[in-house]
Amino acid sequence: MSKQLELPESFVRFLEANDIDPSIYNEGDSLPRYVRLKPGFEDVVQEIESEINCKMEQLNWLPGFYSIPPHVHIARSKAYQQGKMYGIDAASGAAVSALGISPGDHVLDLCAAPGAKLCMMLDLLGDKGTATGVDVARHRLSACRTMLQKYGLGERSRLFLADGTTFSLPPTTNLPCGSCDEETFKQWTSRRPYKERKQVAKTRNNFVLPLHAHPEIVFYGHNSGVIGLPKKELFRPLDQNDCANRGYDKVLVDAECTHDGSIKHIQKFEQWGWTTLERRVLDAERTDTNLTALQLNLLRNGFRLLKQGGILVYSTCSLTHAQNEDVVDQFLAESSSAELQEIEMAKEWPCRSGRTPKTVRFDPSTSATSGLFVAKIKKMAPEKNVL
Repeated sequence: MSKQLELPESFVRFLEANDIDPSIYNEGDSLPRYVRLKPGFEDVVQEIESEINCKMEQLNWLPGFYSIPPHVHIARSKAYQQGKMYGIDAASGAAVSALGISPGDHVLDLCAAPGAKLCMMLDLLGDKGTATGVDVARHRLSACRTMLQKYGLGERSRLFLADGTTFSLPPTTNLPCGSCDEETFKQWTSRRPYKERKQVAKTRNNFVLPLHAHPEIVFYGHNSGVIGLPKKELFRPLDQNDCANRGYDKVLVDAECTHDGSIKHIQKFEQWGWTTLERRVLDAERTDTNLTALQLNLLRNGFRLLKQGGILVYSTCSLTHAQNEDVVDQFLAESSSAELQEIEMAKEWPCRSGRTPKTVRFDPSTSATSGLFVAKIKKMAPEKNVL
């Protein structure tokens, strides 16, 4: 039987104001956990089951995903320690799947940390294309880098400490300049030059990127297109007119939100303290206009960086309409080249339709996953003015 969670009054008021049933937070202990096996390791399922002493149930609607009982921990298993599988909620996996990533694509994860979705994006790319991860929090981006390296997925990736609402760097598709006199990027190493270490030490207490700071590359792989590239070239921003041709093929905007749909996340505040929930989630400025403005700006910038004909997926783990359908509706109303797409594979998903047609929602009751909103948007050719 699921534990009855005593929610603070302030959070209950937030839920009621957004027509969210507080009882869903009592389902957390019964929700399964989900793992994704890296491609090529399907034959180790029985070995993992023997080690963790339970059956791994394969999801027939999401390739590579398995569910396990909620009380089972995978951290001590050899498969996890050897980078053969990683934990990621099935709803998050569905959002990545909706992008339709193909080998050779250049993909962008505009809110990348802690990194599970970026890992899946790189798995889908295989040995062609590149993935760029952006996040505003240095410590979370460090965890993301560690995850990429653990799972052997760093070769084709770049990680930038940057503001997702203003990030403007294109994928590195051009060939490095092997003969020019400019300073170029060498093989990445965790050992930084003294000047860089001194600069990082100064900002170590700044967990979040300062306002108007320039992007900082914190990791790049051998086949990410960075090695041999002149340093000035990497940080040359995309011109607005260049985005349609030199932008990204696929963009994921899994936007910062109140996390109220992440049932297990909310449950943790019982240990962390409900005052922490009020500070992180319910702050009036955060949940009123500032947060939805941030989400809209992330969506706008992600779409701007998209190549013509490319696909963007907008998602949040909030159950509110304000952070999901309202944001998407406002964006579509102001962007004539944005077209909301049907997510064909969602016909097989255990989800329900969002308030806006063609969008979908996952929730604990319908999907046995965390809550997640997903919208798929295509960048069309701009409309020509008719005189």
